[in-house]
Amino acid sequence: MIDSIRRATWGRRHVLVVLCLAAMFLGYADRVNIAVASIAMQAEFHWTQTVKGLVLSSFFVGYMALQIGAGALARRFGGKAVLGFAVAWWSLFTLATPFAASLSIGVLIAARIGLGLGEAALMPATYELFSRWVPPAERGRAIGSLLSGIPLGQIVGFLASGWLTASFGWPASFYVFGALGLAWTGYWLRTVANDPAHDARVAATERALLLECASSRHGAQRPATPWRLFLRAPPVWALVAAHFAHNWTLYMLVSWLPSYFRESHGLSITNSGLYSAAPWAAYFAALQLTGRWSDAAIARGRHTITVRRAATAGGLIAASACLLTLRAVDSPALALALICVATASIGVAASGLTAVPLDLSPRHAPVLIGFSNTFATIPGIAGVAVTGWLVDLTHTYSTAFLVSALFSIGGALLFLRFASAQPLER
Repeated sequence: MIDSIRRATWGRRHVLVVLCLAAMFLGYADRVNIAVASIAMQAEFHWTQTVKGLVLSSFFVGYMALQIGAGALARRFGGKAVLGFAVAWWSLFTLATPFAASLSIGVLIAARIGLGLGEAALMPATYELFSRWVPPAERGRAIGSLLSGIPLGQIVGFLASGWLTASFGWPASFYVFGALGLAWTGYWLRTVANDPAHDARVAATERALLLECASSRHGAQRPATPWRLFLRAPPVWALVAAHFAHNWTLYMLVSWLPSYFRESHGLSITNSGLYSAAPWAAYFAALQLTGRWSDAAIARGRHTITVRRAATAGGLIAASACLLTLRAVDSPALALALICVATASIGVAASGLTAVPLDLSPRHAPVLIGFSNTFATIPGIAGVAVTGWLVDLTHTYSTAFLVSALFSIGGALLFLRFASAQPLER
């Protein structure tokens, strides 16, 4: 089978993975543009830090609400249709954001919730497609490639939003990225098939390889989700704990880095966007390297769970150490270096933990990732809003970094103790 993979260097499954990466890129660019634009919006609309935190966190209300439902929809209607509809939906809400902000803070928050509802389908729909298109031996690389859209979206989102805001005003980035999402939707619907069996452009060699996906799913029929099994399984809750810890740091940094560099180190809006983009290059590199390392290590005979634990727990612990050190740093250059190591570390963790739903239940991976991501979205609501409140209260980001570090340590310990890569269903 390894020889078959080597011969099939590029195929239709790779086209699908790249397009899913592009969707992830757009999703995160549409999330982070407001992190930069909100600096100018705060001055224009006279927001406090607490109000700004509520605006930044409102996205995650919608994002959390539809995670499990999106997984069920992807299983019912197919990942292609659900993902295509989702990107079009959130792109329209991105385009509407400046108009919503001009009306009132309540309408803006409603628009951000609508954006979150659309992006809720991103991971579940993609996992549904990956369960059909990605052989088990390529899961690490495929997940690493998909998650690479996170830092790429953040890098481009921060840089472009900083430049667009400074050059054309804060609404510009919403118009640009919203239009790109609609263009992606048109190309996606013309290019992708929901299942390899329905894609005439799949070569014979690749079709034989993709039979491994079908066998790992135990047939085409998808039985009812075994919720009782999932809810009683310690490995599922270990996944949830690690995912929660990872996302607490991720969402805090995504939402507040521009403000942190602006307020703690006195950088301009453009430079705040530049400094906020740099750490996500480290996150990108970590995802790519860890995904390839994990597949290679498993192919050499390492136990899958050993690889997943090393990446997930090791990454979370390293990130916590960086955040604790960052509390005493005054230099913007040193702060940037520590944040780069922290983001690389959570990138390592992400590569490990996000492969686990496909390990535990290939048939139900879309629902399982949605279940985990429901809890892991709480940091987007609580963590982002609480950060704003803590900054208002203490006039520093030190306490927010401490809280994030403690969650990372707790998530790492729970994952080490209870995680598994053995399929839950026999």
